[in-house]
Amino acid sequence: MKKLILGLAMAASLSVNAQEKTKSSTPVTFGVKAGFNASTLSKVDQYDNDQTLKPGFNAGVFANIPVAEKFSIQPELLFNQLGSKTEEREVYYINSDRYKREVDYKKTLNYLTIPVMVQYNILPQLYVEAGPEFGFLLGGKDKGDITTVKTSGNTTNTQTTTFSEKIVKDLYNKFNFGIGIGAGYYFTQNFGVTARFTAGITDIYKENSSDAVRNNAFQVGVAYKFK
Repeated sequence: MKKLILGLAMAASLSVNAQEKTKSSTPVTFGVKAGFNASTLSKVDQYDNDQTLKPGFNAGVFANIPVAEKFSIQPELLFNQLGSKTEEREVYYINSDRYKREVDYKKTLNYLTIPVMVQYNILPQLYVEAGPEFGFLLGGKDKGDITTVKTSGNTTNTQTTTFSEKIVKDLYNKFNFGIGIGAGYYFTQNFGVTARFTAGITDIYKENSSDAVRNNAFQVGVAYKFK
């Protein structure tokens, strides 16, 4: 009888401890996120002087998986709009005629990206993160205007041409790899804001005999966890 009572007591104690661990453990959470991209294309050592940041957007889903008290892993599946905005200005002469050529165009590259971020919680609501990002090219477009101003004596003629065409995907690498670092802050258990910079490692072009051209993007947005 004593052994039976002792066994029941031990079983009850183990059950209570298991329930407490289950309650105290942090579960896997799922969520959605979306935000604004400011992207450009870079070379090995310097940015193209004619480039400015191109606006775009990102949106998708994520899972947050706690692995320790302050550490978690967050894989994401995002639609990511990258690329660049370029402004070219050129003045040249043919005989006595002066030509001014202005080109403004955007290169948009659409990717399906899978960032895998390792997050560290500095505070319960504040985290920093770093990790790899894997991207798969879906397609893209080149769009812009070419304006040519011809000055001949006192006469000025202006001609503007608009173009919009899909990129030739065969010229681009379908796979893109980058490294991201960022941070985030949750105002509530569900709603937070995020910021991340992702530097490209791989060349966007398949065959490129000159400096590698890589994606770079700064992202800010919001996230919502389902709890």
